[in-house]
Amino acid sequence: MHILLKNTGKRFRFDWIFRNLDFKFQSGERYAILGPNGSGKSTLLKVLSGHLTPSKGSIEFYTSPDQPIAPEYLYRSVSYAAPYIELIEEYTLEEALQFHTRLQPMQNGIDAQRLQDILALPRARGKEIRFFSSGMKQRLKLALAICANTPLLLLDEPATNLDTQGVAWYKDLIATYAADRLVVIASNDPHDAAFCGTHLSVVDYK
Repeated sequence: MHILLKNTGKRFRFDWIFRNLDFKFQSGERYAILGPNGSGKSTLLKVLSGHLTPSKGSIEFYTSPDQPIAPEYLYRSVSYAAPYIELIEEYTLEEALQFHTRLQPMQNGIDAQRLQDILALPRARGKEIRFFSSGMKQRLKLALAICANTPLLLLDEPATNLDTQGVAWYKDLIATYAADRLVVIASNDPHDAAFCGTHLSVVDYK
């Protein structure tokens, strides 16, 4: 999969969040979108996911060099984790994993039980998500996105609420389950995306 941006910009009312962005994102590569809080990282990620349309220029999605993805089918290619994406907090962990594995295809060999093992939260199986700590909720969001069977993986501030052990767990998950995918990570901390080969600063496109 690859994503092609041509003179792309996004604004809200009279304020440009970013503009004049010409860039190609392609499978097998890892990209870091960097910048301070409020700089537009999340907005750019939402444009890459298809949730927002550009105000200027264009964005094109392809499964191969000559095979575009129709906008109405783009959701099948995207998995996304972000602080502003909510979990169904009335579900127990077991119910949430069963629900998501039925709704979203997972990578080969991963079912609800395997996800439970990956999360390494043995005491939380029957606990409702509303009673999870912020770090446990973040682990769940990351596991559901990273283990999904999609060519495009978008992560917004992935280390939010994670302790040192949690950050190591997240980076190991990326190494294990995202090797051949197009990975884009937005963060205000370069260390969260130190493993990304290409860094893109949003403030360069104001």
